[in-house]
Amino acid sequence: MMRANAATMCLGILLAAVGASAQGNAPSQVVSSTQAVGAHTSPDFSAVYCAGFISGEKVQDEVRLISGEQSNVKIVFANRDYVYINKGSNQGVRVGDRFFAVRPVPDPVRVKWFKWQDKLLKAMGTIYSDTGQLVVINVQPNVSTAQVTFTCSYIQRGDILRPMEERPSPPYKPAGQFDHFAPVSGKSVGMLVIGQEFSQTYGQNSIVYVNLGTNQGVKVGDYFRIFRYQGARAEMTPTTADVQYKLLGFGSTPQKYEWNDLPREVLGEGIVIRVDHNSSTMFVTYISNATFAGDYVEIE
Repeated sequence: MMRANAATMCLGILLAAVGASAQGNAPSQVVSSTQAVGAHTSPDFSAVYCAGFISGEKVQDEVRLISGEQSNVKIVFANRDYVYINKGSNQGVRVGDRFFAVRPVPDPVRVKWFKWQDKLLKAMGTIYSDTGQLVVINVQPNVSTAQVTFTCSYIQRGDILRPMEERPSPPYKPAGQFDHFAPVSGKSVGMLVIGQEFSQTYGQNSIVYVNLGTNQGVKVGDYFRIFRYQGARAEMTPTTADVQYKLLGFGSTPQKYEWNDLPREVLGEGIVIRVDHNSSTMFVTYISNATFAGDYVEIE
């Protein structure tokens, strides 16, 4: 009986407290799922500074991250960690200098997704991963200490350090201008060669490397239109010619139609956020269907 009375008393106190709180606070705002939430007008900081790139020239690598504090237990370094650089005041390093860290990355699998992928990658150059940013806080004659201020994934010994440079974040074109039946632009045509971290399939906000660069008239802020011709073998496995007819039984026509007899399929588009001589880094802004390494792009 005493337990029941105590429980009743506790419940009464709780309800009174809730009632007082409700009287003292304004009702919370209900946000509709269709309410606008402030769309981005350009690729965000991470998209711009963590996209990686392909360079036809070797990135200068005389400045390196060589170690850091707690090196007896740490094999990688993260935000706010203290790390050591192999240059000091004798080599011109000063407190406050900022660096970004990059690393050349080999494909761990090396399995071709489409026929010309290896040759195109070789012609484009070396893939570099953006790993992070740091600022120098202490300088000695031949070594410096820096603090990691931003990371894309992780930073490790041997990463190449380059003087920090601001990267533009080009503005998006007005929304709603995607043309699913856009005619051929007549400008340079390339391919989605490979994606960030060697991915082969892409959607909205993916980072993809394209074999068009400044030598083909590309500049930061340009848009690429992504498209595919019927009969392409890049989008499915096994990569058998006419797989949809020979294996899946989708019917046939009295007359055979080649890829150039039929309309192309416009799949999406993306904006160029970095460019080299023969390659571009593209941030995919719109996709109507899944895209794959081996799909085509053209400059809009």
